[in-house]
This record gives sequence, C-alpha cells and structure tokens, in this order.
Amino acid sequence: MECEMPFKGILKHSGSIGMSLVVWIACGLLSLFGALSYAELGTCIKKSGGHYTYILEAFGPQMAFIRLWADLIAIRPAAMAVISLAFGQYILEPLFMPCDIPPMAVKLATAIGITSVMYLNSMSVTWTARIQIILTFSKLLAISIIIVPGMYQLFKGETRNFENAFELSNMKLSGMPLAFYSGMYAYAGWFYLNFVTEEVDNPERTMPLAICISMAIVTSCYVLTNVAYYTVMTAEELLASEAVAVTFAEKMMGNFSIAVPFFVALSCYGSMNGGLFALSRMFFVASREGQLPEVLSMIHVRRHTPLAAVLILYPMTILQVFVGDIYSLLNFMSFLRWLFIGVVVLGLIYLRYTKPDLPRPFKVPLFIPVVFCLTCFFMVFLSLYSDPVNTGIGFAISLTGIPAYYIFIYFNHRPKWLQRALDSFNRTLQIILVVVPAE
Repeated sequence: MECEMPFKGILKHSGSIGMSLVVWIACGLLSLFGALSYAELGTCIKKSGGHYTYILEAFGPQMAFIRLWADLIAIRPAAMAVISLAFGQYILEPLFMPCDIPPMAVKLATAIGITSVMYLNSMSVTWTARIQIILTFSKLLAISIIIVPGMYQLFKGETRNFENAFELSNMKLSGMPLAFYSGMYAYAGWFYLNFVTEEVDNPERTMPLAICISMAIVTSCYVLTNVAYYTVMTAEELLASEAVAVTFAEKMMGNFSIAVPFFVALSCYGSMNGGLFALSRMFFVASREGQLPEVLSMIHVRRHTPLAAVLILYPMTILQVFVGDIYSLLNFMSFLRWLFIGVVVLGLIYLRYTKPDLPRPFKVPLFIPVVFCLTCFFMVFLSLYSDPVNTGIGFAISLTGIPAYYIFIYFNHRPKWLQRALDSFNRTLQIILVVVPAE
C-alpha cells in the first residue's frame, strides 16, 4: 500500500471504476515485464547499483552520470517526499479525526518522520533490516484489514457501485499517462532487488523466481483492495476523501477505524526505510566508480553504515516537502523515473546486439523488453502533453546533468581552485562524519 495517491490518481485520470481496475491490472503486467527485463540485466551484469550500473555498461559514463544526477537532485528526494507526506498525513489522522489536518502540521510530522528514518539508517544496518521486516508485516496487516471486510461485503451482494463500471463519458486520452504514472508508482519497488545484486545468493534462480511470485501477490493485493474500496464507496466519495483507507474504515468498523491510519503510516514508514536502504547502495557504487565525491563511498568507523550516502538526501528531501504538493511532485518525479527506466531496458535490447557473447543465465523473450520500453516512452511523451509544467521542470533538471558531467567528471585537469575545494570538502566531511574508505 504505497499510500493513497495511486488509488485516487488512477480513478481521477481513468474516469470510471471499471477502467481504473483495468489500469491496475495493466500496470501490474507492465511492472512484471519491466521486472523480468531487470532480472536478465541483474543476472548478466552482476554488480549492485541498479539502473545506474546498467546504463553505465550499455551507454557509458556520461549517460549514467546524467541518470545519477537526476536521481540525486530530483527523483529520489521527490519520491521520498511523496511517501513521507503520506506518512505525515496518516500519523496525524487519529489525533485530528474528524477535522481536517492543518497542512503545516502534516509537513512538520513529515520532517520528523524523515529525520528518524535517516537516523535509523545511519545508526545500524542490522536494526534497519530488522525494523524493515516488522514494517512489512504491518503493511500486510493493513492490506488484510481492508481486503477481508471488503470481500465479505462483496459476497453479501454489495455490488451497486459496479453497475455502470465502464461508463466512458469521463475518460480522456490525455489523462491515461497520468493514470499509469499513479499505478506504476504504486508498483515501483520491483527494481530494488537489483540494487543489491552482489548480496543475493544464486541470482540466476533466485531473482526471476522472487520477481514473478512477488509481482503476482502484489497485483492481486492491489486489485482486491480496490474492489474492497468500491464495495463501500462510490467513485465520487473515494475522490473526495482526504485519506481513502480511513474513510473506508469509518464506514466499515466504527470506532476501531482509528487503528487503520496507524497501520498505513507504518506501511509508508517501511517504504521510506526500504527506499533509503537501497538508495545509499547506489550512491555507494557510483562513488566507487569515481562519479560522486569519494566521501560517499566511505563507511562509519564503528557502525559500518554508509553515513554520507544516507545524509546527502536529507536537505533536498526536506526542501521538496516544504515546497511542493504530492501530485505535482508525483508527476514531476514519474516523468524522469520512467524516462530513465525506459533507457535502461533499451540498454538491454542494445546489449543483445553489441555484446551477444555476455553470459546470460536468464534470458527473456525479446518482445517483453520491447513492449515495456515502448510503453515507457509512450507514457513519457504523452505526459509532456498532459502536464507540461511539471514534466518540463523535470526535463530541465536532467539536462543540467550535462554541464555538471563536464565540470566535475570529464575534465581531468580541473582548475586548481575547484580541485582544492572538492578535496577539502571530502576531507571536512570525512572528519565530521567519522567515515573511512570501505576496503
């Protein structure tokens, strides 16, 4: 339950209940295609670092740096801000029921949530992993609290909201990419396994298996959750609700409904924690390749956590939390994210022709990456039309990666003052954070 935006986003942009369920299933299938393509990349390029590593192998360092740059200053902080804002909304919900929560209170709660996740990730690797397991259970619990009563209602014959499910009067083609963005955002997470490939045993068998099973479970959970919502709420009620899960709980469970926002908040917290864990690994790999300041690949002397890599996201994320609202952040981030994921899968097709002899223990039929790649680019180009402002900002930000690449990476003979500044930056941070090179 990546929080509520996808449920409302898909319904709003697809225009009808039936169409929204079709989009959910289509997004699940697409994510499966994407995940299988990533499984092939992960088993033939056995390095951690996910998207970054694959672009580096297929298209070389400049393209990889632009991806990294967009990730560092736009995609990641925005993704983190979106999920954290949902956390802030839900954690305060029981305190303010049935009134509205002041927006500033949500942002402050969000900032506290982000700070605690950063703190946890910089204190201990084992605790981060343990807490992640607990949070995953709370996520499954939150989903079952919604699905079970919803299915009960359905079998009792509560189907009146499904009667004109495919009413197409509200459907606009320009809304479809935004509906898909919301859906793909909800499924996002299928690529996290590839950030830690080096740490997976027997990846040839484990990765494809883990991907197929988990995608099947997740897709069915999402579709059932939607069906459960629609047994109790009409489309209009769902769109009007500030927090869909809470509205559902109030209608179904009366006083017990206070527990629901708490579990949803825990679930969002789990996503924040897992995302940060995978991410610091990517920055770690990039600085090992010499594309980020080396202090980012250093680990804490006693705690062995990549402290600098965890902390680098903090200022950008807090900034975006206080500046943007959830929907514009989501569109702005999705545009960049799917553009680059499309590029990664294009890289897979490209590598099939340029390096046919690479050992590929797991190989997908060519139509899977082709379909996935075309859909990604189709979504991206259509969204330029349906939300030009946010996509434009996203595009401009990724273009700033080109001069940054030439200034920071490409010119070996940097001006002396710049080199001195970078060195002293590395040294100062190393002393403040008490970090040392990993080897």
